[in-house]
Amino acid sequence: MDNATLEELAAFGELLDFSRIFMLVAAAIFLWMVNSLVRRFSQKLMEKIPTRRFLILQTSTLITFLWYFGGAYWMIVGILQPPTEMLLALGGSAAVAVGFALKDVAASIIAGLILLFDRPFQVGDRVSFGDTYGEIVSIGLRSVRLSTLDDNLVTIPNSRFITEVVSSGNAGALDMMVVCDFHLALDADLELAQQLIHEAIVTSRFVYLKKPVTFAINEVVVAERLAIQIRAKSYVLDVHYEKAYQSDIVTRVSRLLVEHGIARPLLNSLSPLTTQIAETHNTPH
Repeated sequence: MDNATLEELAAFGELLDFSRIFMLVAAAIFLWMVNSLVRRFSQKLMEKIPTRRFLILQTSTLITFLWYFGGAYWMIVGILQPPTEMLLALGGSAAVAVGFALKDVAASIIAGLILLFDRPFQVGDRVSFGDTYGEIVSIGLRSVRLSTLDDNLVTIPNSRFITEVVSSGNAGALDMMVVCDFHLALDADLELAQQLIHEAIVTSRFVYLKKPVTFAINEVVVAERLAIQIRAKSYVLDVHYEKAYQSDIVTRVSRLLVEHGIARPLLNSLSPLTTQIAETHNTPH
């Protein structure tokens, strides 16, 4: 073993002495604790200022990114203080090894940076990704966490958002469009039905009236019969009330339609398939 190799081993041993290892562990714990405090503080702040919830979530996410990157740099350069030659050599070797072993993780980290600056969606948005729909609760270095309406926490690697389609329902705004479909018989009074639906929407405690209420009317097939579909498009004042708003509208519209005698397609007559099943059960054997 030559002198150069011995010198390199000695320098490497100095980097991994007990005091520096202790400082590295302490620094890692410090980084984690500060990040936890930032998240708790942002959570408390969101509870006090709900109208600025999205801005607070986005700011805390950016702070987390910068904090971890800065902390990693400080741990390597400030605590270990390796020689420049060793830093370059180890950095090159580590980059190659990590690139092969953790290529998917590296792709997700790069994708996370792209998501942060390109912003196809933001923390707090209601998004649809594949068969998953819910609210973005965090955008991390490796993955995005999405809370579904069934209160399930779904973790999706960042790299998937770069290559697959994702749709955002509110695009950073507190309000969001909610679509409710109502089906009526062909001979129903459409004008009255539309008035009743409009009344139920504008009197809901969850409605956002600064944006318009619109309707789209179409013929569709319901239970193998033609029916009229009235699609009501309106806005909820906060995405957190999406399902409460939708339930409120459907419940009150259904009651109003019954009170005013407006026929629904399934109330007039049974579908041919249902009639055939009923006749089969009633036929004596």
